[in-house]
Amino acid sequence: MKFTRILVLIAAIAILGSCKKYIDVVPDNVATLDYAFRMRSTAERYLYTCYSFLPKMGNMYHSPGMFGGDDLWVATDKTSYWANWTIGIGMQNINTPILDHWRGTLEADGNGNFINKPSAPTQSLWTGISQCNIFLEYIHKVPDMEEYERSQWIAEIKFLKAFYHFSLLRMYGPIPIQDKNIPVSASVEEVRISRKPADEVFNYIIAQLDAAAPDLPLQVRDEGTELGRITRPIALGLKAKILVYMASPLFNGNPDYSGYSNKDGTKLFSGNIDKEKWRRAAIACKEAIDMCTSLGYKMYDFLGNNQTAAISQDTKLAMNARVITDKWNTEIIWAHTGASTKDLQAWATPRGFNNAQASFTGSTGTIGVPLKIAALYYSRNGVPIEEDITWNYNNRFNLRKSIAADKYKIKEGYTTAEFNFDRESRFYGSLGFDGGIWYGLGEFDDNKAFWLETKKGQFGGKVGQSWHSVTGYYAKKYAYYTNAITSSTNYTTTNWPWVMLRLSDLYLLYAEALNEINGPSAEVYQYLDLIRAKAGLKGVQESWTNFSRTPGKISNPEGMREIIHRERSIELAFEAERFWDLRRWKEAPEALNRPITGWDVDQETADAYYREKVIYNQVFNLKDYFWPVSERDLIVNKNLVQSPGW
Repeated sequence: MKFTRILVLIAAIAILGSCKKYIDVVPDNVATLDYAFRMRSTAERYLYTCYSFLPKMGNMYHSPGMFGGDDLWVATDKTSYWANWTIGIGMQNINTPILDHWRGTLEADGNGNFINKPSAPTQSLWTGISQCNIFLEYIHKVPDMEEYERSQWIAEIKFLKAFYHFSLLRMYGPIPIQDKNIPVSASVEEVRISRKPADEVFNYIIAQLDAAAPDLPLQVRDEGTELGRITRPIALGLKAKILVYMASPLFNGNPDYSGYSNKDGTKLFSGNIDKEKWRRAAIACKEAIDMCTSLGYKMYDFLGNNQTAAISQDTKLAMNARVITDKWNTEIIWAHTGASTKDLQAWATPRGFNNAQASFTGSTGTIGVPLKIAALYYSRNGVPIEEDITWNYNNRFNLRKSIAADKYKIKEGYTTAEFNFDRESRFYGSLGFDGGIWYGLGEFDDNKAFWLETKKGQFGGKVGQSWHSVTGYYAKKYAYYTNAITSSTNYTTTNWPWVMLRLSDLYLLYAEALNEINGPSAEVYQYLDLIRAKAGLKGVQESWTNFSRTPGKISNPEGMREIIHRERSIELAFEAERFWDLRRWKEAPEALNRPITGWDVDQETADAYYREKVIYNQVFNLKDYFWPVSERDLIVNKNLVQSPGW
């Protein structure tokens, strides 16, 4: 499919040819758009078709945010189908771009149906935008629907158009704007479109969200059938997030791209830092927060079930870290129902929790967490472990035996590394590790909880090349607490929809924007402290004043920026945010050029196991900030310039 005709042929193939696959509204292969919009029921199916292009952020194989960075790691035999991980190990290229949402890897067969390339199945988001445009053009023809509903559907489609443009923008940098489909009669030159300056694209996206918000409902009317549909809080929240991206260093006065321009000389990045962008972002964040607060959204508080009522405060606080697994709780603003998380939970859970389960295969424990990510979590005093005046950072790899006071976090009497002791609750709620308690799995008395033993030869130790965590840490945050190993081959899971936006995210974005405007303030502390309280931590000021070797951080914008960035990396760990945050902050080279390390999982004794081992040396270059456009598209469309550095 040639790019010169992509916006024309997409409409023809995706809508007319693939109706059977997506919306099933055309009998006997009679494919007409008038038929698709002849009544409310068929138009509604078309609406859901437009939703079907939402990128599956929770797909563990194809979401770049999950394995494309440095917060999750797998064994080296996974390159054949973990497309996102191949980005993490530096295999991105211009011939066949990995996870290519520009062209997509869905193509039409001879019968007009979409076929999928199994190597990296992604849909072209331009196709999704084209379908949205067609919906907006034809929805006015539907006779049997109420006008309020028509307005709501139009608003949902405008939101989706905005989100698809934003997804392309953060992947490819400045992109074309496709507000309306190019007619079939257009000339070759008309379809050879160019990229637009980044600020122009951002403003277009925000205009779409502003137009959509008033006609969106405050909440879904029928939770049984509509959860996942777009509401006004979602639109306001996404607007806030996008404006923070616009204000961030990658897009706001980035000197690295001062010379990046179209072939006609149009500069695609502004060369000047505009502080007003942060003010605009802060206003949007506060508007979204106020809307959510008025509707009852609040910080998550683990309630569990009748069997969990007597758990300790330590366990309860640790369970708050698994907020994303408790579907549709009070903190979740937007979740995507189109991606199952069952495989993700199975791959993040060790295969067994006692000697009898050592050879079980229902869960595999293949997903590991690098040591540098485990090191991000604070001490129990709420400050970085390298800063805590009471925490012996230099002895972090020494061995220590747990005592009764540790029993809800580490198995009593078990020897593990000092590194795993005296950490904050999110460390114990998010990570599984050698000697660590794993609450749940059908056992709801935390005095009888399961624990891990992951040295070689133990029930959770290394088997083969990949049936274990290659780093020694597991992403326990993904596992719902009622999951259970029920047989040698069966791990029962409760599926939860992937969380796209939650209240903690908005609080962190707001604190970040406020700090960039005027530095630390009572309001900055307030919103960080709301998140920290959920983890059982004292406020930022109290923690840094009493326990940090660098207490002055809380008093200047640079220090507070560092605190906010770290808080965000901890609170939103494994939620596909760090990948994008490191880029928008322009911190990716510093973070992603550090090696991936873990414990030496080939060892049987604690002395040998607890040695830091280099697993992979990542390399991040300037060009890696954005995806390349396929070289063949550049050949066809002479007006299109390649992404910077490629």
